[in-house]
Amino acid sequence: MGLMTQLSRLGLFDARVPRYTSYPTAPQFSNNVDAGLNRRWISAIAPGSEISLYVHVPFCRHLCWFCACRTQGTQKLDTVRAYLDTLLTEIRQLQSHLPQGVTLSRLHWGGGTPTMLDAGMITALAAEIARVAPFAPGAEFSVEIDPNEIDEERLDALAAAGMNRASIGVQDFDPEIQKTIGRIQSYEVTERAVRMLRAAGVKSLNADILFGLPDQSPQRIAESVQKLLSLAPDRVALYGYAHVPWMARRQSMIPSELLPTPEERLKLFEAARRLFLWDGYEEIGIDHFARPSDSMAVALREGRLRRNFQGYTEDPTEVLIGLGASSISRFPQGYAQNAASTSDYTALVRAGRTPTMRGHAFTAEDKVRARIIELLMCNFAFELGQVLVEDGPSAEEVRGWMAQAAAQFDGFARLEDDRFAITREGRPLARMVARAFDAYEMSKTGHSTAV
Repeated sequence: MGLMTQLSRLGLFDARVPRYTSYPTAPQFSNNVDAGLNRRWISAIAPGSEISLYVHVPFCRHLCWFCACRTQGTQKLDTVRAYLDTLLTEIRQLQSHLPQGVTLSRLHWGGGTPTMLDAGMITALAAEIARVAPFAPGAEFSVEIDPNEIDEERLDALAAAGMNRASIGVQDFDPEIQKTIGRIQSYEVTERAVRMLRAAGVKSLNADILFGLPDQSPQRIAESVQKLLSLAPDRVALYGYAHVPWMARRQSMIPSELLPTPEERLKLFEAARRLFLWDGYEEIGIDHFARPSDSMAVALREGRLRRNFQGYTEDPTEVLIGLGASSISRFPQGYAQNAASTSDYTALVRAGRTPTMRGHAFTAEDKVRARIIELLMCNFAFELGQVLVEDGPSAEEVRGWMAQAAAQFDGFARLEDDRFAITREGRPLARMVARAFDAYEMSKTGHSTAV
């Protein structure tokens, strides 16, 4: 029986499963976590500790059809400026609850398009954050950059604020595919943005590219990957396009009949993967690649790789505070999410209220399952002693979970001496194997395909 046949037998090409950037996943959040609980979790942060901060800017000048992120289109800078004023107010509210001496290990601006902020807005936002929580030594400040939406003035403001890592979205360089997904971004525009970033002293560069797009073929994705490699990014995210038009209505603009089959998606991934490995990148988890010298590759080798809402990370902090509409915070006690819509978020903040609307408080069992899933997504393996917690499920109970998953994925997962591991051939099944350790019910239509 061939590998593709075996993977098909286990349901790889039919399953819809979470990407597991959190556990429990966001669909399990409820209104049991409110603003008061969020404030108590913030107040419980140890004085003088390091935390991470995520800032969400939900605006784009043009909405790409492929995107399922919480964004809205606007041509008006006044709209962005009004949102920034609200964001600055939320940051000041955070300061009133944050213990003394807290510093930032990681700061990430995401979206949307953070570079829709003009230079003055960038400076104002960075200054307010620095006043509340300055950078710790060796901190990382990363920003998502749209090559269509960057110039020297904005880049100078970001560099002056301390940006030392940038992330650019590529998706695909093929002009016809770009038209089909509503994202026009030439190689020349992207190359110019990369040159500007390098000239500004940004030493670490991330890039995102998608497989599973309409009309993609192994040859076409190989050509895009080769162009991307010519830009020499330090790390690359090779994401699978998730076609969920029932959740992101703009995706209905993309003809579903042009999408590759799940079997073809796996071949597209493998075509790109081989090129990254051939060029000297190291494989990171299920969908990332990094130069051996990159901090993420080093973290993987040293067993420090983690996973959060931005994907893979080497961020060691236990607290990630999200600011802005729809952003999610992670605490040792659980998750807290801000109001999703910009209007609701703005109304709450301007009324002097913490904009938390929902979340999830961890149980001891959640913590065990979350650690198992994170280790599988990062290292494709875990040992029993790595996941047990006080007052949590017993060792025998966890062994039962391990044995059940090993039997379900026989030949692609092994259990030996309290060590569970996914085989090299079984790595395409990683999200499905992780799902075997997920205790929550899941809507099959609420997540992307397993490959």
